[in-house]
Amino acid sequence: MSKPVFAVADSIAHNWVDQIADDLGFELRVGPIATPDDVAKLTEGAVSLIVATQPVTRAKIEAFADSVESIGRMGVGLDNIDLDAAKEHGIAVVHQPAYAVDEVSNHAAAMILASNRDLVQADRDFRKSGWRSREFPRVMSLESSVLGVIGCGRIGHALMTKMRPFFKEVIGYDPMVKADNFDFELVKSVDDLAKRSDVISLHSPLTPETKHIIDARVISLMKDGAMLVNVSRGGLIDEDALYSALKSGKISSSGLDVFENEPLQKDSSLYNAPNLILTSHIAWYSEVAGPRLVQWSAIDVFEYWKTKSIKHGRLAVDPRTK
Repeated sequence: MSKPVFAVADSIAHNWVDQIADDLGFELRVGPIATPDDVAKLTEGAVSLIVATQPVTRAKIEAFADSVESIGRMGVGLDNIDLDAAKEHGIAVVHQPAYAVDEVSNHAAAMILASNRDLVQADRDFRKSGWRSREFPRVMSLESSVLGVIGCGRIGHALMTKMRPFFKEVIGYDPMVKADNFDFELVKSVDDLAKRSDVISLHSPLTPETKHIIDARVISLMKDGAMLVNVSRGGLIDEDALYSALKSGKISSSGLDVFENEPLQKDSSLYNAPNLILTSHIAWYSEVAGPRLVQWSAIDVFEYWKTKSIKHGRLAVDPRTK
């Protein structure tokens, strides 16, 4: 019996899958998926397509070979995949919401603490001047402050739990979470959270409803000198509004690991924004989380092909349900 073929987008570190492919007995086929024609060629005879952040549009799904049963999304977010098209064509979509809960929540926590303590700017000043040459920046007393978390799923809740000892109060907003089953206060709207919070951390998926959930109007409701961190999806923030708020001091400092367009364009105004920590969509990574993500994704699409069940992730689209 010939081995099942799993197609893999060519920018993925597929070497992390090689041993699993040998152990489980499937073949990897690596190639580009930039166009529907690329997808048609790559998926010929394949049972699954494994992607990271590459867009999987309706046109690409319609170009799938008839043999394709699933899409394996190496990551948490699903905004790069046309889920409606996948459902219409009976294609399962598997993603991995639990593979890097600690890594991402730790990155958010690090950005909060580094931003508040002015660590990046202090380091630059020290290296340039040999000591302290600036006036002391604003460093808020976290134990007198409120942390607001937008998106209280696995990662958001992990951050809330980790940061509880640092803050006077930790609150959240998530319309998908029931307050009576949650161990932190949930407010009724983003506006409520913006008005009460000294620090806001974003952990929501990107959907039409959450796009630019932080815009100029919401920023105007925030406390003067509030902090903002985003390790979820860049499209949650109106970047022009954030730049203006950082320049004016309305937002005292911010940390971004994600951007509306990635990589961040060289002419982005964010490079010139004050008191802003920028990292290149690396919150998910650790020496174990990277291989874990690729391996879990590969194992799950193999199990779906074999048994129509998965071991590690979640079926965002399950063709077995109507």
